[in-house]
Amino acid sequence: APLTNAVTRKFINDSRLDVVSPDQADLLLEGVILNYQLKGLTFDQNDEVTQYLLVITAGVRLTDVQKGEVLWEEKLMAGETSYYTRAAGQSSDRLRGNAEVFLPPVRSFATDEENRAAAEALEQLASDIFYRTVEPWPES
Repeated sequence: APLTNAVTRKFINDSRLDVVSPDQADLLLEGVILNYQLKGLTFDQNDEVTQYLLVITAGVRLTDVQKGEVLWEEKLMAGETSYYTRAAGQSSDRLRGNAEVFLPPVRSFATDEENRAAAEALEQLASDIFYRTVEPWPES
C-alpha cells in the first residue's frame, strides 16, 4: 500500500495522466514488490550494525489497454537508502535524498529508523516508476 499510495500521489500531483479505476483506464500500471533487503554497512567495536543499506526491488509493467501492448516493463527497479541504527549514536532524521518531500510513515518495521528508511526507498522507487511512465507525455 505505501508504494501504491506514493505512485498514485505523484500522478495526481503532476496531472498529465488521470488516475482512474482499471475498467476506465487506457493505460494499466502494474507492479509487485519482489524483495526487501537490509545489508549492514558499518559496524561498531562489538560487531553491532550501526548503518544499514535498505533496498526495495519491484517488477513493474505499463500496458496500453486498448492495444494489449506492453509499453514498458522493468523486471527489477530499485529504491534504496541507508540509515543509522540507535547503536551508531547518530541521527537518521535527515535521510539521504528526499528530505524535502512529504513521506507518509511506514509502520511495518521494528524501529522508527527502518520505517523512515523504508518510506524513503519507496518514495525513490515511486519516482522512478512515475518518471518512466510520463516520459512520452510532455507537460502541458
